[in-house]
Amino acid sequence: MPEGDTVWRTAHRLDTALRGAELTRSDLRWPSVAELDLRGASTVGVVPRGKHLLHRLDTGLTIHSHLRMEGQWRVVATPELTARSLADSMLRAALGTMAWTALGLRLGMLDVVPTAAEHTLVGHLGPDVLDPAAETADMVAAVERAPGTIAEALLDQRLLAGIGTFYACESLFLTGTHPWSAAARLDREALGGIIERARTLMRANLPHAVQSTTGLRAPGQRSYVHGRLALPCRRCGEPVRVSGSSGSGPPSTQERAIFYCPTCQGGLAPADRGEPQRPLGSSPRRGVRQPTRTPRTSH
Repeated sequence: MPEGDTVWRTAHRLDTALRGAELTRSDLRWPSVAELDLRGASTVGVVPRGKHLLHRLDTGLTIHSHLRMEGQWRVVATPELTARSLADSMLRAALGTMAWTALGLRLGMLDVVPTAAEHTLVGHLGPDVLDPAAETADMVAAVERAPGTIAEALLDQRLLAGIGTFYACESLFLTGTHPWSAAARLDREALGGIIERARTLMRANLPHAVQSTTGLRAPGQRSYVHGRLALPCRRCGEPVRVSGSSGSGPPSTQERAIFYCPTCQGGLAPADRGEPQRPLGSSPRRGVRQPTRTPRTSH
């Protein structure tokens, strides 16, 4: 799922293309808003709110969208817009001006509400990690009240808005934090360090389409642990492992995948027995035992 920095870039791209211009095309292919015609309205601005996008119009309406797992907004020059693009079965919204057209593909959510009622859609969210006005102390206060693990707390958009598995895994690794530590038992300094690390990483990636926490953007070099299952930890060489965000078992439809290094982050996940795990995308070969190095548990 796109994280806060990706949504921020999308909002910036839409805002740059559409702000101040009158909509000459309005095609919303979503059951609840399909009959709305927004032509004639002008864009006041497009802003991010965590993983949500708020496209505000001068008519007092806001177009709200969420990318979910595979959604995206593309911006094309209106004179270059083709019939084929508009016939795409994945197209959920087309909003255009004389100069530019924004195409919303595979969107996970699409609503139109009065701007004064935006809170009905995003009011449940916690502080936006990328909001310059958000105070670290407020974010710490939200996370330290979480009932579950620190991994779960970082991913709970009701506590902090914008962090997904990529930045959660990388921030926990870089701060040497066991992902299944109880959030409420970590001291405020430790929580502040984790949150600030996530914030710093996300801010550093705002100018880039390819996310990286290592400073490298070549394939296979972009992260320390995320997506690197069974590959050597970049610090200690032990195999990177994965478990569900609650620590009660492997990732499932109910939990997010947390990649981690047991040696660098204080040991195995609670339900991880240390059995061999294969790299992502690999398949077992018959008769061939999968090599692994037994992770050491540190305290």
